[in-house]
Amino acid sequence: MKLTIKDIKGNPQGEIEISFPLVEDGRGTQAVHDVVVAYRAAQRLGTACTKTMGEVAGSGKKPWRQKGTGRARAGSFASPLWRGGGVVFGPKPRDYTKKVSRTTRQLALRKALSERLKAGDVVVVSEFTLASSKTKEFVTALDSLHLDGTTLIVADGEKNLELACRNVANVELTTSDRLNTYDVLRSDKLVFTRGAFAKVEARLNKD
Repeated sequence: MKLTIKDIKGNPQGEIEISFPLVEDGRGTQAVHDVVVAYRAAQRLGTACTKTMGEVAGSGKKPWRQKGTGRARAGSFASPLWRGGGVVFGPKPRDYTKKVSRTTRQLALRKALSERLKAGDVVVVSEFTLASSKTKEFVTALDSLHLDGTTLIVADGEKNLELACRNVANVELTTSDRLNTYDVLRSDKLVFTRGAFAKVEARLNKD
């Protein structure tokens, strides 16, 4: 499969042949699901915490004597039945991380990128170098590439690009070594610099 290379003005600059093997239909779907679930689970803070009977503030004194008052017996102000008492089986800080093998992550990324390439959602530019860090210049380049919806830009070492795209809605920037399956699936369009795309291909060609 070949991809057309463009400059940031949208003009064709030749073609490149995709070097990594594309994943055929019907394979890798479960791997994508497992990796996305693991990624989103890892984003959870897991800091929710409630106090048990032994942790709530208050005296250990018995509220009233056991018999003779006409009221139900009570042994503690920290009872879960009372307002301000402890919580039974409430959440405690925990780690939601799920383990996914390297082989599964590799297959998932190849599958996700293969589907986006087949759908025509990937744009490769020769370079995404801006003369300044002004947002206006960056928006002009986006308009020239005719990108609609959310856009993920994959580029390495472009300082002006990093500064210029910060205030643009629906645009995210990442690097070739940080690109993951969730990033590939999330945006409507993927824009790679030629150098970044070559590095992603090298990642996907590793055994």
